[in-house]
Amino acid sequence: MSNLDWFILAGTLMFIVIYGVWRTKGSKNVSDYVLGGKEARWWTIGLSVMATQASAITFLSTPGQAFHDGMGFVQFYFGLPLAMIVICMVFVPIYHKLKVYTAYEFLEKRFDLKTRSLAAILFLIQRGLAAGITIYAPSIILSAVLGWDLLTLNIIIGILVIIYTVSGGTKAVSVTQKQQMIIIMTGMFVAFFFILGALPPEISFGNALKVAGASEKLNILDFELNTSSRYTFWSGITGGFFLALAYFGTDQSQVQRYLSGKSVREMQLGLIFNGIFKIPMQFFILLVGIMVFVFYQYNPSPINFNPAARIAVENSEFAEDYKELEERHKEIELEKTMAQDEFYGALKLKEYAATVEAKQHILAVNQKEKVNREKAKLLISQADSLVQTNDKDYVFIHFILNNLPKGLIGLLLAVILSAAMSSTASELNALGTISALDLYKRNKKGEFTQKHYVRVSKAFTLLWGIIAICIACIADLFDNLIQLVNIIGSIFYGNVLGIFLLAFFFKFVKGNAVFVAAVITQIIVIVGYKLDWMSYLWLNAFGCTLVILFAILLEAFDRMLKTPHLET
Repeated sequence: MSNLDWFILAGTLMFIVIYGVWRTKGSKNVSDYVLGGKEARWWTIGLSVMATQASAITFLSTPGQAFHDGMGFVQFYFGLPLAMIVICMVFVPIYHKLKVYTAYEFLEKRFDLKTRSLAAILFLIQRGLAAGITIYAPSIILSAVLGWDLLTLNIIIGILVIIYTVSGGTKAVSVTQKQQMIIIMTGMFVAFFFILGALPPEISFGNALKVAGASEKLNILDFELNTSSRYTFWSGITGGFFLALAYFGTDQSQVQRYLSGKSVREMQLGLIFNGIFKIPMQFFILLVGIMVFVFYQYNPSPINFNPAARIAVENSEFAEDYKELEERHKEIELEKTMAQDEFYGALKLKEYAATVEAKQHILAVNQKEKVNREKAKLLISQADSLVQTNDKDYVFIHFILNNLPKGLIGLLLAVILSAAMSSTASELNALGTISALDLYKRNKKGEFTQKHYVRVSKAFTLLWGIIAICIACIADLFDNLIQLVNIIGSIFYGNVLGIFLLAFFFKFVKGNAVFVAAVITQIIVIVGYKLDWMSYLWLNAFGCTLVILFAILLEAFDRMLKTPHLET
């Protein structure tokens, strides 16, 4: 990295921290610290909600997901607009009417303290893990690619977030997220247009899409009814709907974003803004990954994008075998370029038969490349079983560091770290709030001042920041980072959503039945995931349905036992 890149990167991150502290110092009471004084307008809410969900994982993993698997991942978000409508109509009015600070406060009003505490603890477990991953994700990748020390990176990112989140609470998170979203989207647009300019002169944007289409990277919709398939229209519209409903309706890191709104209308408009623009944003990020794929159809690419994998295998007994695979990879890339030229020539001449034949040639070459890459992964795992062979998370960062000019590298790294800080700040803010209000305040005997609870909230936020850093320092990579975060959410969200739906719509069900049903459901969902009963997206609907059915049955059984029987 050049001095200019370092200046842009460091300047951007320090601006966010200083701006957040300066704009939000001096919270006098719990409402100021937890809900930002309820002053947020709809555009602030909308951008904050989007920034909370769009972590560094989004901007590292999603382009790599598109590079390898195409645009199908966008189906994951198809249920989100429907979820926004339900939340606006049901959740927001109830939360506002009850004047709650947290989503789980409502559960005590409807059920009892133990149900509120259970839901809060489930949130703390899954969101605490997620907070560590949102720090770890960019750290492990930047560490591997740039050679930076992983532990130092985890600590730096964590400390930067802790400074302004502890200082200013919800308002600090919201005001910094607006700046972060501007930086993030600016960086992604710059990367997109740079790729367009770096393609061969004859490959326009339209031709680039045709090149990607020939490799079947633009297949967006999959209507197959298969619960083991991760990304289909049906899994998105059902599992994605339940996940979004649970995440935006019951996850305090999101609920706290819109509870800071000036009115119900501002909250609803902010959520509708998210519902309208979230899918186009994800579509665009995937499209950037597609353009990276097209770029590498005409430019050399490594056989595996994780540099740590290459180092591991080159220092092992498999080095010569790996070198042979690399030579084979170069031959395939040359054949791939020739196949693309053949396809483009057939398109220009508008010869249908020749176009179809050229496309089949491209698919055949792609299959050869895939087989060769899989052989490389096998060698890497044999050389060092601890090295991550799945390189989806490294594709985009490899492109940034090896192809962007000076200055833009710093900007794109700032995008990744800004996204990490943005999402982590929301999570720490919510974790501190839940710990202080749902557990400490509710179970602590005696009356205390507003300043006391502000200090307690800050202390818990700091504590969770330290815990998140510790989790990041001992974390390990999964199949794909963006999937890992969604898997963790899917294991817990369905159960919590079911508890809230019972509270909203099943007035006859009482707290004891809900509590027991939730405990049983959580155990079953965890077992189901471990035994791979279904794709993780379906776990949301499964857990939600299960807890509702169990609660209804337990309540009915309890009433039956309490009903006096007439002797005959």
